[in-house]
Amino acid sequence: MRDGGMRTGIHIEVTSEDTKRLEAIVAARGSPQKHVWRARIILATAKGLGTQAIMAATGKSKPCVWRWQERFMAEGVDGLLRDKSRPPGIAPLDKAVVDKVVKLTLASPDHEATHWTVRAMAKAVGIAASSVVKIWHDHGLAPHRWRSFKLSNDKAFAEKLHDVVGLYVSPPAHAIVLSVDEKSQIQALDRTQPGLPLKRGRGATMTHDYKRNGTTTLFAALNILDGSVIGRNMQRHRHQEFIRFLNAIEAEMPKDKAIHVILDNYATHKQPKVRAWLDRHPRWTFHFVPTSVSARFPAPVRLSAVVCRMCPPRMRWTHGDGIDGLLWARGCEGYE
Repeated sequence: MRDGGMRTGIHIEVTSEDTKRLEAIVAARGSPQKHVWRARIILATAKGLGTQAIMAATGKSKPCVWRWQERFMAEGVDGLLRDKSRPPGIAPLDKAVVDKVVKLTLASPDHEATHWTVRAMAKAVGIAASSVVKIWHDHGLAPHRWRSFKLSNDKAFAEKLHDVVGLYVSPPAHAIVLSVDEKSQIQALDRTQPGLPLKRGRGATMTHDYKRNGTTTLFAALNILDGSVIGRNMQRHRHQEFIRFLNAIEAEMPKDKAIHVILDNYATHKQPKVRAWLDRHPRWTFHFVPTSVSARFPAPVRLSAVVCRMCPPRMRWTHGDGIDGLLWARGCEGYE
């Protein structure tokens, strides 16, 4: 048994068995480093080294050396191999507070707001905003997010859905499938003065005011096989303009192919004169999507590409081969 000197009037006893365990901890390659330097503190103390010498040998501070000497005095070698549990820096919230936050979040706010915000909830409950964020995260709550929905009341919903999806997934052989849509009331806007281009150290400029050049309507048809787009700009959005657009498509399509058109339930598409035109062109077949279902293109960006391709010459995009090769020229900020 060895009696090692520590602080004045305080001594620790290190038995031969303790010494063997401590030396084994230091020699073992798999020992955690924190266990190694704690064991070295006790071994140095057992050799009679003072606090300053132990600090120099282990590279630890005086409070650290004293702490682990006291731990060894109280619990022996086993006390060096575990850390004392520490209370959390911030006390956990009571379950009642958490339940209150969840209950308020699921209800409409009592102030003039559409939904609860983090700061509003923190003020109402009297907790930190970070606590509100944690509670919402743990319970999967996001009051600022909405998912809109619309239930179709079309009695033939299943049949129409099967018909339209079938055209996209497995189009008929020796036929052309077109997705047709319109964008009405496109405002042709132009800035009152020309802006300066982008340059190093300065962004592009434009005036805050603009001049209106009326409105236009875009008719577009997307060939779902090759992605080609047929588009026409017209002044109005009536059945007369729609028939003119159908004639334009008819002129560009191969004569030996059947044509299947996917379109929405807009009244213009079902006007009697349009139906009469359809009867005169038996190779054409209209497929209407279910009521309240979007009939947008599979690639909506192509419609935007057609819009900008129809811009006035000085506002037009330049493009290479096909729509996918679009490159910016002077922008198309004039259309919204």
